[in-house]
Amino acid sequence: MEKKKRKKLGLAWQILIGLILGIIVGAIFYGNENITKYVYPLGTIFMSMIKMIVVPIIVSTLIVGVAGQGSLEKVGKLGLKTLIYFEIITTIAIILGIFLADITKFGKGIDMSQLSKGDISSYVDSSHKMAEEHHGIMDTIVSIVPTNIVSSMANGDMLPIIFFSVLFGLGVAAIGDKGKPVLAFAQGVADAMFWVTNTIMKFAPIGVFALIANTVATFGLSSLIPLGKLMILVYFAMIFFIVVVLGIIAKIAGVSMFRIIKIMKDELILAYSTSSSESVLPRIMIKTEKAGVPKDIGSFVIPTGYSFNLDGSTLYQAIAALFIAQMYNIDLTLTEQIILVLTLMVTSKGIAGVPGVSFVVLLSTLGAVGIPLEGLAFILGVDRLLDMMRTVVNVCGNTLAAFVMAKWEGRLDMDKYNNYFENEAAELAAKQK
Repeated sequence: MEKKKRKKLGLAWQILIGLILGIIVGAIFYGNENITKYVYPLGTIFMSMIKMIVVPIIVSTLIVGVAGQGSLEKVGKLGLKTLIYFEIITTIAIILGIFLADITKFGKGIDMSQLSKGDISSYVDSSHKMAEEHHGIMDTIVSIVPTNIVSSMANGDMLPIIFFSVLFGLGVAAIGDKGKPVLAFAQGVADAMFWVTNTIMKFAPIGVFALIANTVATFGLSSLIPLGKLMILVYFAMIFFIVVVLGIIAKIAGVSMFRIIKIMKDELILAYSTSSSESVLPRIMIKTEKAGVPKDIGSFVIPTGYSFNLDGSTLYQAIAALFIAQMYNIDLTLTEQIILVLTLMVTSKGIAGVPGVSFVVLLSTLGAVGIPLEGLAFILGVDRLLDMMRTVVNVCGNTLAAFVMAKWEGRLDMDKYNNYFENEAAELAAKQK
C-alpha cells in the first residue's frame, strides 16, 4: 500500500505563522539592533524580489491584454469606465473617513506628552520632492506620458509604464500577422514571470517574519497603547468599508465580497504582513483570471488601480488628518473639510503601492487645511500597523474592480467564478499525480 501523502501546509498558514513568530521575536528583542542587522535583510531581499518581477509582468500582460482587445475604441471605453469607477469609490472612501473621524472625535483629549515622537524628516523630504514634481491634476496627466520608458521602468513609475504598454499593445494589434511573434514573445514572458512569482512566494513566510520582527523590535508593543483609539477607528473603518461599501458594490455586480476574500486569502495575508500591495499584484492577476475575469480586462484594470484606486490609503489619510487636527484642538469648518476632500482626491493619484507612501501623501495634504505637520510625528510609531490594514483594503478594492469592470463589459465568466475552488482542487490533484 502506498503511504498517504501528508497534506502540505497552505501558503496562508505559512505566512500567518511567520507573522506571529515575527511579533514574538520582535517583542523579545525590543530595542536590540541585532534584529535590524541580521533579520531585516531577509525581508528586504523578499521585497526586492517582488519589485523585480512587477514591471515585466505588467508590461507583458498589458501588451497581451490590449492586443487582445484589438482596437483603440475598446481600450478607450474600458479606460474611461475604469477611471470613473475609481474616482467614485475613492471619493466615497474619503467622505467615509472624514464622517467617522467627525462623529467619534477620538483625537480630542489625548495627552500629547504621553506620546513618543518619531523622526519624520525623511518623509518631509519625500513630500517636498513630490510637491515639486506634482502640483495638480494637469501635472498628473502630463506625468502619464514618459519621455524615457526605460527610465520609467527603472523607477517603477506605474502610470507611464501602463501608458506605454497600452500603446505598444495597440501597435502589435494594428500590424496584424507581423505582430504575432511579438505577441507570442510577450505571452511567453508573462507565463515565465508567473512561474517566477510562484517560486518567490515560497520565500514569503521568511520575508514576512523578518519585516514584522524588525517593526515590533523598533517601535515596541507599548507604543500602541496611547494611540489605541486611532488604531481602533482605522481598523473599524477599513473593515466597514470592505464589508459594507465594497460588499454592496459586489452585490450589484452579481458577485460576493466574501467569496472574493476567500479566493484572495493568501494574498490578503501577505499584503497585510508586508504593507505592500505590489507584493501580491502578480498573483491577483493570475487568480482573477482563473475566477472568470478576462485577461485583457484584469491586466488593464488591476495595475491602473494601483495608481488610481487606493481606497484604503485615502480612507486612512482622511481619518488621520482629522485625528491630528483634533489632537491640536483644531475644529475644521465644512469648507476646510471640503478642501481636504478635494486635496486628497488629487494627491492620492499616482502614488506607488509601497510601504509608507500614504504617510508622504498625508504630509503634503495637511498643510492645505492648516494642520501642523509635526502631528504626524506622534502617530509614526503605529503607522506601520495602520499601513498593513490599509494595504488590505487597497488589494480588496482593486480585486473587486476587476470583477466589476468585467461584469460591466458583459464578459465575466460566471462558471469560472462559481467553480473556482473546484477547478483549483482539480488542478492541484492533477499536479500531484
